[in-house]
Amino acid sequence: MSDHATNPTNAYTVPSVSIATARTGASSKANQLGMRAMQERAYAKRGEQYLLIKSPPASGKSRALMFIALDKLNNQGLQQAIVVVPERSIGGSFADEPLTQFGFYWDWHVAPQWNLCNAPGGDESRAAKSKVDAVRQFLASSDKALVCTHATFRFAVEELGIAAFDNRLIAIDEFHHVSSNPDNVLGSQLGAFIARDKVHLVAMTGSYFRGDSEAVLGPADESKFETVTYTYYEQLNGYQWLKSLDIGYFFYTGPYVEAVNRVLDPALKTIVHIPNVNARESLKDKQREVSDIMHGLGEWKGVDPTTGFHLVATKDGRTLKVADLVDDSAPAVRARVLEALKDPTHKDDRDHVDVIIALGMAKEGFDWIWCEHALTIGYRSSLTEIVQIIGRATRDAKGKERSRFTNLIAEPTAEQSAVTEAVNDMLKAISASLLMEQVLAPRYEFTPKNAGAQEGFVYNDGEGYKEGGVNVGVNEATGQYHVEINGLVKPETPEATRICKEDLNEVVTSFLQDKTALERGLFDKENTLPEELTQLRMGKIVRERYPDLSETDQEAIRQHAIAAMNITQQAKLALAQADATGSATVQGSTALLDGVRKFVNVRDLDIDLIDRINPFDAAYAVLAKAMDEKSLRQVQAAIAAKKVSIPEEEARDLSKRALQFKNERGRLPDINSADAWEKRMAEGVAAFARYRAQAKAAQAQGGNANG
Repeated sequence: MSDHATNPTNAYTVPSVSIATARTGASSKANQLGMRAMQERAYAKRGEQYLLIKSPPASGKSRALMFIALDKLNNQGLQQAIVVVPERSIGGSFADEPLTQFGFYWDWHVAPQWNLCNAPGGDESRAAKSKVDAVRQFLASSDKALVCTHATFRFAVEELGIAAFDNRLIAIDEFHHVSSNPDNVLGSQLGAFIARDKVHLVAMTGSYFRGDSEAVLGPADESKFETVTYTYYEQLNGYQWLKSLDIGYFFYTGPYVEAVNRVLDPALKTIVHIPNVNARESLKDKQREVSDIMHGLGEWKGVDPTTGFHLVATKDGRTLKVADLVDDSAPAVRARVLEALKDPTHKDDRDHVDVIIALGMAKEGFDWIWCEHALTIGYRSSLTEIVQIIGRATRDAKGKERSRFTNLIAEPTAEQSAVTEAVNDMLKAISASLLMEQVLAPRYEFTPKNAGAQEGFVYNDGEGYKEGGVNVGVNEATGQYHVEINGLVKPETPEATRICKEDLNEVVTSFLQDKTALERGLFDKENTLPEELTQLRMGKIVRERYPDLSETDQEAIRQHAIAAMNITQQAKLALAQADATGSATVQGSTALLDGVRKFVNVRDLDIDLIDRINPFDAAYAVLAKAMDEKSLRQVQAAIAAKKVSIPEEEARDLSKRALQFKNERGRLPDINSADAWEKRMAEGVAAFARYRAQAKAAQAQGGNANG
């Protein structure tokens, strides 16, 4: 991991986080049944009634489902399999596959009339309702597989009822589109299927957080699912070709098309996602924006009549083929361009197209393995969408050694009236970048100090576990690191244990989306104690997410989540410092592990130490390089000015922390203490006492008035 990535032909350096990979080839090697590593792991759980597969884009989820579905149909007595996808374009991922050619027992086959994603008509209610008859006919037939959109499935369930689907497998692709919110019809229907308990469910998602801010399933339903997790870390490490992935943001002023021309390298296969016409960054003329981007690449030479691609001559004499997916003024032309992009005869042809410019398309389910650069203008409202966009650039392809994601963000300026909006966009972009670092990091297995060697881990570069020493264990098969932490609270219940193992990134996502935490941690560092972020803000988030868990379980989750975030960030800082001093000796896949070791070895890790680290220190180091200093100071001043006296809820949390302090030390925190956190707890106790006194006075006054 380093904090910058150099553009090989453009002079500009885009600040970013860089993930180096091992290139073991493991994730693309097939076993005797034709299964890659992730598929084999999922297939091992094929007997589960409820299965949740969390695995990155391009890891082979579609084929994993085929293996599982065929076993359920042939060995587990299920009648039929129904595959549900969010949009019609993804239906092609579930087309016929001759799996027996690669060693499997059966082939995957969907009769043409049962792939409803290919049927005429869109997914609006009238067209989707017309497909319900097809679902009814399928359920009455002896055929085995049907593919339809989320919309079609919703209408079919509404019309045919839950019981009509008994004894069938329902597989939901891109599961993050679903939510437990009562207004989410598909989410409610899934709850009904689980309550009836007569179907098998396989849910698949390429995102590591579901529903962005709302859970997909309620805790009781989620506990019924067996989870298969295959991480980005494992996938990228197991690639054959791709060596590194760079993620960065670039701040700009003026029209965004000028900034695009600074960071768009014509030598790289690139997808450019321009902003929505309603977005602040948009120039309100999407055709003109596309034209300006093409003009920046070179001289326009016409349109290829076969593919519909624009031909652009660059200064170095090459002719670029540019696919315009923005222009919707001539549907026939756009259909020809889309058809050319999906043409299977060109799937392995690196030179088929060079640049794709898109607005709402070319995100999830769009498979262009040669993409080396995903360039996105403006903040995307959904972190899920950003993961999907980055997924376009993380396919493994022959000769493709490096890929990158760049997010262009408008920099706040003194003249700009919408400074608040610009700051919000900036915070969201940084949040997304930090989240991706967490997604790309290995999974951590945290235990208290001296818990002993854990099964499957290799310790201290093969030297073995050292009793009483500092230990970092690695499990290459699962992409996990075992780290011991003094004073770590262990979860008490199975649900809290599951959250600590499976859902830490979702807790971290909530923390990174907390505007107060981001503002204070990044731009008001001088006036914000790390514990206000690590203990108070993270503690509040955990309590709100898991209100039914005990205080002990809530504290265990808080500690695990902040440890996962801070260890990743401190590993990154340790590597950056080693790079700067020239003392970095380890390259490639062990780079992050090296950073973790540097951080863990310097100190005997304890939870108090982790709580005393600002989780945004590493992000600020990158930000200070990326932003104009004057703008940075302006933002800091604006946010520092917003700070108010201690709010009542924070005062209550500080009082609880003060009580823990008293139980440990035998005295209350001292308001004159030299320790800033002890002083802050004492201030919280005083503030909470004032709030209580005010409440009593108001109550008494109300009583007197009534008397």
